[in-house]
Amino acid sequence: VQLQAFGGGLVQPGGSLRLSCAAPRNSIRTADMGWYRQAPGKERELVATVTSRNNKNYADFVEGRFTISRDNAKNTVFLQMISLKPEDTAVYYCKLAKGFRVYWGQGTQVTVSS
Repeated sequence: VQLQAFGGGLVQPGGSLRLSCAAPRNSIRTADMGWYRQAPGKERELVATVTSRNNKNYADFVEGRFTISRDNAKNTVFLQMISLKPEDTAVYYCKLAKGFRVYWGQGTQVTVSS
């Protein structure tokens, strides 16, 4: 399964971005999806997940600023981010998990800087 993450970029503190993760047709409907991020010199960490039943979970640092959503008909998962902070700077990856199989996208760079 090939996942394509896009929507990253350079944004000022307090700004917003919407990340998208596109998956092949019919690949996400029964899958758990997630967004993770990895900052330079740090380990990859969970940002948000959404199960196949649309149950959502967020990392503590999100603090209500991010919203994960899924559109099964479009085979896409989104991460809406607002009130971005410099510490949100990282490469953001999407993940698809179905049973014991796990797939990762290639990542999209988010840079929050003035």
